[in-house]
Amino acid sequence: MDELKRFARAHAEAQRIPSAAYQPLLDSITSDTDGHPGSWAVRWSAAADAAAEAGDLLQASGLFTMARFPFVDGPARQRAQQRTVEVFDAWRRTVPLVERLDLHLSRGSLGAWASGLSAADRRPLVVLLGGIVSVKEQWAPILVELDRLGFAGVVTELPGVGENTLPYDETAPALFTSLLDQLADRVDVTETYLVALSFGGHLALSAASSEPRLRGIVTVGAPVRHFFTDADWHAELPAITRTTLAHLTGRPWSDLGGWALDDDELAAVRVPVAYVASTRDEVIPGADPRLVARQVRRSRLLWHDDVHGSPGHATETRLWSLLSVLRMRRAFTVDRLRLARALAASRVKRVFSRT
Repeated sequence: MDELKRFARAHAEAQRIPSAAYQPLLDSITSDTDGHPGSWAVRWSAAADAAAEAGDLLQASGLFTMARFPFVDGPARQRAQQRTVEVFDAWRRTVPLVERLDLHLSRGSLGAWASGLSAADRRPLVVLLGGIVSVKEQWAPILVELDRLGFAGVVTELPGVGENTLPYDETAPALFTSLLDQLADRVDVTETYLVALSFGGHLALSAASSEPRLRGIVTVGAPVRHFFTDADWHAELPAITRTTLAHLTGRPWSDLGGWALDDDELAAVRVPVAYVASTRDEVIPGADPRLVARQVRRSRLLWHDDVHGSPGHATETRLWSLLSVLRMRRAFTVDRLRLARALAASRVKRVFSRT
């Protein structure tokens, strides 16, 4: 339970749920027994229901996201998963530029939220997806900013997560090719950028050498090689990571060694890669981002003194990620200047908040 609460803080912060809202909830949770009055999913869902009734739909969606964290394992979390989608759908109807996508692929289907799709005005595309414990509704509000920056945006999920029914196996990197094929008549897929977080970043790096339409990858805390091959590191991994990965893949840890990217695979990544790494990451070994810096010719690393996902640097990471996409596009625009100034201001604010 302590580990569940510790990791939840990072995901609550990423969704801009204030500590005044989530800390009393965490304090009130006494178990993770499905359906128990003091249990994880029940307490978060009750807060989410109250927020929805009060009309704060985006907050409610975020709270339901926390209720289904880290993955659906019973009726209470299943209801939370469904309500996450329903409440976010209600919110996005108040933001006309965000639309729903349901795509049927050869090995499964996926849901997505999108903006800026148009056959008449095909924009460059940003695809965003998270990792093994985060659903698309957690990240989809960024579609508003992507539209402002002139991009089409699609936010979806890792295979096996949320509404993505594709298998999470060696075929998973083909997700991007299938997605681009289906969007080709509504966006400029020849200029596609992936913002792929955590295990989504591993998927993106795995796909980069075989998908010529990709123009750049931004990732945060992505496993690359040592995560999959270092038995000593695996022994110290948080139980949430081990349990969720086993749930999604249906395979023991010993079967995942083949997912490690070798030197040739990394050298074949020709597009620029921007990687946010955390010095105290308890999930991803520091050797993995250093490997990217060494083997991927056009890589750029940003280190935060933080734990996995850098929850204490959420604003900086968001701004740096968007700025990185504009750098990859070589877009010297007012928006790029605005983001650079906002990033500098965020860093100054954080420094002064510690003094």
